[in-house]
Amino acid sequence: MPNPDAGRPADGVLPRSEVVSRLRAAGCVFAEQEAELLCSAAGGAAELADLLQRRVAGLPLEHLLGHAHFAGRRVVVRPGVFVPRRRTELPATRALELAGQAGQHPVVVELCCGAAAVAAVVAAGAPHALVHAADIDDAAVRCARENLPGGHVHRGDLYAALPDGLRGRIDVLVANAPYVPTERIATMPPEAREHEPRGALDGGADGLSVQRRVVAGAPEWLAPGGHLLIETSRHQAPRTAECCTAHGLHPSIEQCDELDATMVLGRAQAASARSHRTRLRWP
Repeated sequence: MPNPDAGRPADGVLPRSEVVSRLRAAGCVFAEQEAELLCSAAGGAAELADLLQRRVAGLPLEHLLGHAHFAGRRVVVRPGVFVPRRRTELPATRALELAGQAGQHPVVVELCCGAAAVAAVVAAGAPHALVHAADIDDAAVRCARENLPGGHVHRGDLYAALPDGLRGRIDVLVANAPYVPTERIATMPPEAREHEPRGALDGGADGLSVQRRVVAGAPEWLAPGGHLLIETSRHQAPRTAECCTAHGLHPSIEQCDELDATMVLGRAQAASARSHRTRLRWP
């Protein structure tokens, strides 16, 4: 009779091939990579079995590992916090680039920050910048403070979370506001809809309800010539750009096929243009 334990390590640790098979059967697209990460993270056979069981049950890999790899950095991600996606590396990279062009001590703010992955990238790449992050969720704020130990993390609803002294001074404002239409939440993978906060996913009936609030408030908070960066989807981008135009921001749509990423960049009027508009309005 064949021995069922043949080929299994003597110490009881699952062979990597079996870990891969179970992950693949659970629908994990990158089963080989996930197996390597889980095997490396486990301190022994029992821990590996537990991690594998929870991953197969649908828990996000990043919550199990306690971190995500984002733009070349390891970002702390705690259970119950939105997991930063690779597509968000597009606004993160652009925010870092714009911060480098914005003067000696640029002010950079990440709204709807979650784990503050974008803010962490900017803080590391532009140490001269004054970096702030804000979120309405308590768990996200706690996690963001781990990723921004030298930065400023605030709790509250969008601009209400920010210190009033930042009004009119923000050079780069990044927002990964939720943009999934409400009716499409049910079609998302279980690891997202069951283990990430609903408020970080649900963008209202058309997916733009939070984005509209971000855009509407941006002109009051941006410095002259400052930039608003909003992650969105390809089909929603034109409407996000229209919203920027309606609020006096000059929009452009940027995409990256490699990251499957789309964002709208809205530029505020320069100081001279604002002064000219004021003179025309108040002769």
